[in-house]
Amino acid sequence: MNAVKETKSSKYSTKYPILGPILGLVLVVLLFSKTRGFLTPNNITIILTQTVIVTIASLGMTKIIVSGGIDLSVGAVVAFTSVLGAHAVSANLPMALVIIIALIGGGLFGLINGTIIAGFKMNPFIVTLGIMGVARGASKWLGKNQTVNYDPELSINFLMNNPSQIGGYEIPLWIPPIGVVVALLMAVVISTVMNKTVFGRHIYAIGSNEATARLCGIRTEFTKLKVYIFAGLLYGLAGVMQLSRLQQGDPTVAIGLELDVIAAVVIGGASLSGGTGSIFGAVIGALIMATLRNGSDQVGWPNYAQEIIIGLVIVLAVGLDRLRQRQIN
Repeated sequence: MNAVKETKSSKYSTKYPILGPILGLVLVVLLFSKTRGFLTPNNITIILTQTVIVTIASLGMTKIIVSGGIDLSVGAVVAFTSVLGAHAVSANLPMALVIIIALIGGGLFGLINGTIIAGFKMNPFIVTLGIMGVARGASKWLGKNQTVNYDPELSINFLMNNPSQIGGYEIPLWIPPIGVVVALLMAVVISTVMNKTVFGRHIYAIGSNEATARLCGIRTEFTKLKVYIFAGLLYGLAGVMQLSRLQQGDPTVAIGLELDVIAAVVIGGASLSGGTGSIFGAVIGALIMATLRNGSDQVGWPNYAQEIIIGLVIVLAVGLDRLRQRQIN
């Protein structure tokens, strides 16, 4: 009888894992819906813009967590690639080349993480904690312990900051910047890779049971290496968005970003035990966190209250994941 109850209660959470995050987002929106100015088009655009960096980084983190790993270096890598991109912009390189350079910088750190973790079978928590220090130090060295500034009129800024007008026509404030569209397109692409390709199925298999996956002929170490490299590339793209938003390269930026990214993935339904996770769940998780922060600002709650609330939401998400895993097992 208990088994039947557990099967019924876990049916929707396993078959439709996206429902939990969607319900959470609806509840957060309802919580602040009475606040003046919260549901206006302009404020919704602000929330979407604030979500871009965490969303893009969480796409890579979802792959890593689903594979059974973790990455604490994401914030430092985003800072490094933003400073690297700022140097490229100040050298008057074309925007496409600036983006490619930032992607290569992020991919390089992904390669380092993946090589050490997969090649030497070391704990990803310890490895990425160490690489976090390396990337942060490298960004400070590259920026000479100061921000890297460039001409604010350069085209890289339009990714996260819409121009006030184009060709004499005013641009409405409610139109989201291109970065929002890029984040959504990347989410669609990565979701397709995770759900429709052999590579994606291998990621889920490794996270579920690495030993079994290896016995089935999956090259687990090589797959992990690719997962960390692809995540690094996405961190590089997030660094470009950070650069565009601040309009300067700052080596001290994105401190604590790794917590927001991991929280977005977990709130979105991923299991820290591996084998479970959704790209669009992570996107909704990022939206939940951005909405919480924005709504708290609108209400006038102090920063410490926001941190307490978000911390409780993360603990609740992990607790629900534990409960779901028990029901499945």
